[in-house]
Amino acid sequence: MKKILTLIFVSALGGILTLGSYKLFLEKENPVVVESNLNNPAFLPTNNISNLFKTAENPDFTMAAENTVNAVVHVKNVTLSTGQYTLQDLFSGKPSQRSQLGTGSGVIINSDGYIITNNHVIRNSDKLSVTLNNNKTYEATIIGSDPKTDIALLKIEPDEELPYATFGDSDTVKIGEWVLAVGNPFNLTSTVTAGIISAKSRNIAPGHDNHSFIQTDAAVNPGNSGGALVNTNGELIGINTAITSQTGSYIGYSFAVPSNIARKVVEDIMEYGNVQNGVLGIKGGTFNSEVAKEMGVTYSEGVIVAEVVKNSGAEKANIKENDIIKKLDNIEISKFEDLSGYIKTKRPNDVVAVELLRDGEIQTMRVTLTNPEVFSVNFMKMELQDLSEAHKEAYGTDYGVVVKDTQNKWLYSNLGITKDYIITGINDTKIESIQDITKLKDKYGDDMMDDIKKLEYINRRGDKKEVLFK
Repeated sequence: MKKILTLIFVSALGGILTLGSYKLFLEKENPVVVESNLNNPAFLPTNNISNLFKTAENPDFTMAAENTVNAVVHVKNVTLSTGQYTLQDLFSGKPSQRSQLGTGSGVIINSDGYIITNNHVIRNSDKLSVTLNNNKTYEATIIGSDPKTDIALLKIEPDEELPYATFGDSDTVKIGEWVLAVGNPFNLTSTVTAGIISAKSRNIAPGHDNHSFIQTDAAVNPGNSGGALVNTNGELIGINTAITSQTGSYIGYSFAVPSNIARKVVEDIMEYGNVQNGVLGIKGGTFNSEVAKEMGVTYSEGVIVAEVVKNSGAEKANIKENDIIKKLDNIEISKFEDLSGYIKTKRPNDVVAVELLRDGEIQTMRVTLTNPEVFSVNFMKMELQDLSEAHKEAYGTDYGVVVKDTQNKWLYSNLGITKDYIITGINDTKIESIQDITKLKDKYGDDMMDDIKKLEYINRRGDKKEVLFK
């Protein structure tokens, strides 16, 4: 009996194992069909975008990098400075001069050897040299520079045609677009870094010249200044210029002068010998939600016109205070840096289509840009402008010229004369407007510091001052 029970148990176990093996390995899976009831949709919506679009391929930078590295050069700036007196200097009767080496980058822009770089790379240079990617070195000559845009143009005399970068259109670049930064950081030649465009029309020095930088997260460090920012096609869309950092080195963001501005500057230098700036003729600021609320409107982007400059193209085109500028030549204007950046690509007498909002209606004005010398004059290393009505009221004067900007270190260190001071008299000549400054400039040239005997001015507190020079 016991043997029989054992036999039955073994037989049952074998059957179970056989059936299980069949189900697991041999039986074909019957698909389960679930019917969809379109009349009763699911509560949670679904997104099928992944089924509609293919995954984007990774960008290929190899061609852009290969074309660009040969067009980017290493710029070396040797400056001579007078150091502290040594014992040897006391015996010789004159201090010794010591050389200091500064380095940066530059971009070849044609085969003849014209090179674009930053003004701060070549500033105060006593000797400039340029080393190509093939290790050939040439002496360089400064053709011209523009401190306001921080752009300079150099020239070398090569013994062969040089590879060069072609300009792209910086107005068409988009946030999120891939870019390459090429330069010589820390004396490491031909260094390529990649990133995206993080922002456009960025001003990193509020209250100063309204720059309009391209912001990128491509790594840029000291030595990259003057180098190339290119798109994936290898087109030059910017000149790497600045970083913001508490350490002096890259921490996430860098800034480049847009190629359209840089190209215009070098073209002006090559054709005219200086930069030809056009002026729209307005003063204003970025339109925002607070201003919109005060004006009782819903839109919050654009540039609000706070003041229209007399005799400017804007005045002649009937642009008025409180107009909201939305476009220039179909270029969207969201903030003041958009406007100033675009105007920097233009010259006097260029005509710009200005689309604006007035009383809730879109209007388009055609404005002929004006030469800034109609409103300002560079004299004694100062940029001087006529007084606005606001200046006259604030300072209690109906004549004089305002210091818009100054590089005159002597007047600043001795008299404190800086931005927003009012010059009212020079050598017993009453200064009523910049026309009087122009007459002095014609008589003495750009600088009359050695001939100045008397200076009258008003400081920021409204105090009237008179200084006699012996």
